[in-house]
Amino acid sequence: MKVELIVDARAVLGEGPTWDAKTQTLYWLDIVSKRLYSGKTVLAEFDAYPGCLAPCRDGNLIVGTRFDILSFDPVARRSTVLASLSEEPEGNRVNDGKCDPAGRFLLGTMDMVNEREPTGALYSFDGAVHPLLGGQIISNGITWSPDGKTLYHIDTPTRLVKAYRYDVESGLLAHPRVHISVPAELGWPDGMTSDQEGNLWIAMWGGAQITKWSPSGRLLEQVPVPALNVTSCVFGGEDRNELYITSARKGMNESELAGYPYSGGLFRMVTKTTGMETFQFG
Repeated sequence: MKVELIVDARAVLGEGPTWDAKTQTLYWLDIVSKRLYSGKTVLAEFDAYPGCLAPCRDGNLIVGTRFDILSFDPVARRSTVLASLSEEPEGNRVNDGKCDPAGRFLLGTMDMVNEREPTGALYSFDGAVHPLLGGQIISNGITWSPDGKTLYHIDTPTRLVKAYRYDVESGLLAHPRVHISVPAELGWPDGMTSDQEGNLWIAMWGGAQITKWSPSGRLLEQVPVPALNVTSCVFGGEDRNELYITSARKGMNESELAGYPYSGGLFRMVTKTTGMETFQFG
């Protein structure tokens, strides 16, 4: 599998790629620059850091910004606040998130000050905000097994991918277990997606790669990416076999930027598998 650069965006913190199957559009974010992209185009600039987004059944996008959940109209380019995370500490912000098979929006938060304090959480939003997990440092990658009965979640500094029994009807988590303990030499596990065979595809911050793991948690493949800080990935394209990959330049020194000049770019890789669909909100 070959990774190709499709947008040399030089994003400070490229993140949150999501695929809208209705319009065959890839949306993604530069969190630090507060930008929402539609493919190569800057669609909007927000007042607060946007951490994650997902398509909605009504054609809009749902976006998690620093402490708010917004409905964003991509045609009119207007946003409306749906809810706020009122219990979040001042030093936190929204990070990764996506919708579950029933249409809830799950979004996590993180310690933004030094990225070391377990002040973050994972929430579910279905019109009201429901806390699911506490004690997170950097709540990150979220994805589901093909049957929807297992939720996988990453808290990046722990280097752990945890698995939870997931009740799609109620949206509740149970029976946590460690699914993968990522070796330090691979980098830090960041964003994540899954395919219809149940494999996990994990972006590796500081690892310049995407790693692929079996449903049992065995490392299957390491795919090099020409960016040091690989942040997230999502399947898209007409056949959902194209993996779109975001990256970041944040925190890189001159030597690292010289070695990885395309860091902050958006990449694409044609795979031999079919990814899980991007679930819609609503």
